[in-house]
Order: sequence, then C-alpha cells, then structure tokens
Amino acid sequence: MAKVKKSETVPKAMQVTYDKIVAITDSVAQKYLNEEYGQLIRYATAALCRKRPSPLGKGRVNSWACGITYAIGSVNFLFDRSQEPSMSATDLCVAFGVSKATGSSKSKEVRDILKTYQLDPNWCLPSKMDDNLRAWLITVDGFMVDARNLPRELQEVAYEKGLIPYVPGE
Repeated sequence: MAKVKKSETVPKAMQVTYDKIVAITDSVAQKYLNEEYGQLIRYATAALCRKRPSPLGKGRVNSWACGITYAIGSVNFLFDRSQEPSMSATDLCVAFGVSKATGSSKSKEVRDILKTYQLDPNWCLPSKMDDNLRAWLITVDGFMVDARNLPRELQEVAYEKGLIPYVPGE
C-alpha cells in the first residue's frame, strides 16, 4: 500500500482557496458528519492544492468542497444507511448548495486525481481501519495473507515497509 502524505500544508498561492474550501467543508462535517470526516477532507483538500497545477484553481469553491466530501464519503460508504454517520448523495449536495450532477462530477474528478477507491486504506476513516481488509492484506511468499494473523515480528517489518497502517495491539 503506497502511503499518501497526510498534511494540511499547502503552497502559498493556494492558501486562500484552501481556507475557503475548508471553511465550507468543516461546517458541513460538523453539522452532518464528524471530526474524522472533517480531518480527512482537509487532508484531501490540501493534497489537491499541492497538485501542479492544482485543479482547485478553477471552478466554484462550493462545487469543489462538495466533490471532495463526496469522494471521501464514497471511500467510506457515507451513502450506505447502515453506516454511521450516513446521508444520501442528494442531501450531501444540497448541504453544499450544488446539484447532484455537479457533486458527482467533481467527486469523480477528485477520485481520479487522488486515485482513490472504496475502502482505500489511504483515505479510510481511522475508526473503520480495523474492519478494512484492504488495509491488512499483504503478499508473503506469493500468498495473500491478513497481516493481523502474522507473528508480531513480521507485522513490525510490514509496518516499517509501509504495507500496513499500524502494528495491531499498539
């Protein structure tokens, strides 16, 4: 698993755009989601700001704010009613004041740029990491194994190599 740099650092030229988007996403996350979502959305926004050229330099900030939140929500099954928190894609887009088509389109753009997918360990909510099999599957001698079932010494090596998110039990 290639680790994504998790940082809120952005180039000076993108700071104002970052601040505008984050003000909107933090408000929506606080009202409808939770702090975990808020933090991942800030990281994703910063990652997009660091792209050269940044896609966030063009377009409406509300559209980007919705697209980023929609993309992180897609990774974490936000639209599945059995999850907590959850909300429909339509309700999410309404919260940002954009159409569902715009939210979905910007989300696709964000997912493509950040190369995310459902249960992506790089963009998974920390509270869901224990249950995310994709974060724990590694190849050992040509066989796929769940790293949580390996001896601790091998787990430590896998962690040092960036193959698993943490050593279980620590």
